[in-house]
Parts: sequence; structure tokens; C-alpha cells
Amino acid sequence: MDISEIKDFPVNSKSLREVREFSREVISKSSILEESKEELVLAIGEAAQNIVKHAYKDNLDTNDKMQIKISFKNKILEIGFFDKGKPIVEENIKHRSLDDIKPGGLGTYFIQQIMDEVVFKEATGWHNNLVLTKKY
Repeated sequence: MDISEIKDFPVNSKSLREVREFSREVISKSSILEESKEELVLAIGEAAQNIVKHAYKDNLDTNDKMQIKISFKNKILEIGFFDKGKPIVEENIKHRSLDDIKPGGLGTYFIQQIMDEVVFKEATGWHNNLVLTKKY
């Protein structure tokens, strides 16, 4: 079954709940194993939070939107994140040490553990395009 849904969200922390609800709703339509669905919602939520926290950290008064596209095709889940925030420098993206016990800083780690592929791509009209891929 092919599914593809796109939705725009305000770039602020209040919209992160809506991001998770949208993700949960779309993923529930798929044939992904039940035990994997909440992990995927976590990865999507963490990626959206990183956009708000890092790509817009100096501009949280923006009216910009981030766009999320969730697609299922041929047993591959692809989640695209598009934003016009500060352009990402891929080499600077890293999680904190797992030995450093404290709250926060592990979103990137969780995303990398849950997803099969995490890639930044070019996208016309956007500054950043993060694509998360999972085979199921």
C-alpha cells in the first residue's frame, strides 16, 4: 500500500505535539509492526524538535513553517523534513557522549538508532531537507 501525506507546522515548541499526532496518525495506516510505531514517532518528534531548537534557535519569533512528508512505498518508510531555518552544517551534528548522564542531547542518537538512513539532501525553496528512511 502506498501512502504519502504532507503537512506544514509552525516552527515552535507548541507544534511538536501536533507533529507527533500527525506522525502517529499516518504511521497507524501502515503495515509497520506495532512495536516499531512509537519508536518512529519518537524519531520524527526528535527531528522536528531539533529543527525548532537548532535551525531556528536565534529566530523563534518567525512565521516560518516546517513541512513534514511521510511516505510509504515498497516497504520503505521515508520521512522528509523541510525548513528555511539556519542552514545545517552536517559535520556539526552529533549527540553527546552516552557516558555523560544528564537530560537532553540524545535526540540525534535515538534517530540514528531507530532509522536505517539519515541524510541531508538539497531541496528547491528550502534551506534544509532532512530525510529519514526505514525499511520494514
